[in-house]
Amino acid sequence: MPIKTVDLDSEITHLSILDEKGRVDEELEPDIPEEDLLDLFKTMLLVREFDERKEKLQRQGRIGTFAPVRGQEAAQLGSIYALRKTDWFVPSFRETAATIWRGMRLEDDLVYTAGYEEGIRFTKESRDLPIAVPVASQIPHGVGIAWGIQLKGADDVVLTFFGDGATSEGDFHEALNFAQVFRLPVVFLCQNNRWAISVPLHKQTHSKTLAQKGIAYGMRSLQVDGNDILAVYVATREAIERARKGKGPTFIEALTYRLSFHTTADDPTKYRPADEVKEWEKRDPLPRFQEYLIKRGHLDRDMVKNWTTAAVIEVDHAVERFERRLDGMGRDPDAIFEHAYAKNPPYVERQRREVEDWVRARREEGGGE
Repeated sequence: MPIKTVDLDSEITHLSILDEKGRVDEELEPDIPEEDLLDLFKTMLLVREFDERKEKLQRQGRIGTFAPVRGQEAAQLGSIYALRKTDWFVPSFRETAATIWRGMRLEDDLVYTAGYEEGIRFTKESRDLPIAVPVASQIPHGVGIAWGIQLKGADDVVLTFFGDGATSEGDFHEALNFAQVFRLPVVFLCQNNRWAISVPLHKQTHSKTLAQKGIAYGMRSLQVDGNDILAVYVATREAIERARKGKGPTFIEALTYRLSFHTTADDPTKYRPADEVKEWEKRDPLPRFQEYLIKRGHLDRDMVKNWTTAAVIEVDHAVERFERRLDGMGRDPDAIFEHAYAKNPPYVERQRREVEDWVRARREEGGGE
């Protein structure tokens, strides 16, 4: 039998619009209303301040561990901005910027980080899923929602986030394969921050890009500068438009970097070179976006100063509301059964009754709660 070469369409496009100095490629620059640009910038400032305050609260023992977002704000805000309110948002565990843009209150985030599931309780009308800590576990959930959308004949789209480490998990591959086979309306947004906790990218995959993993399933895939909010928005907007028109899923690899620790239980100085961190600090998405807005005449230094002060005050007030809420938390054990199912299955109801019996017995014995 003759040996033949299989012709594969495997070209990877890399998109960048805004460089590290805030200079923009005007041919690729998206038309975003000035009001929205400023709202995105103010959200970046707020998220950065919130991240720093959460670290202090955690070190003081007032909340538990969390995953900071510093350095990845553009990848999250540029993509989430492209969604409609009726579209679905499926996060992993580091999407603080995206959750805040979608309306999550800061005090709710703190309540959850303090160990209370009530902090991520959503209304029935919400199109946002809660935080998913197990790596890649949320990706099949997003695909399942997209399948439901398709079966209903709706035109909504799912945007699901994950990191580079998730692309080494089976859930990732099963989800992408299923999504492409059924041409589901889902966008896969990978924040490639180079490190899966302490494991560098080259030790978890030998793929030259992560985007090519989408191509393996016949999926439209591209790479984007994840610290360039404009490029992330353009890539995600186009992917969402394709999905809404029934053209199937897209895989976007957003090249970014976490400038802080993986979580507060982690010490990145033990495994990351200091020079590497310094190089990526030069690519910080916040000053890059700031310089762009100043050059466009949308922003000035006094506005930045005033909005930074406003962000500090907003976080202060959120912490106060959070601490007032803590006074009433944890007193009703029944609450732990309230937020997982629309209708509890029999085994959960059985567990609920067991807890109620235990609490009742404690009270009768005079043991309190």
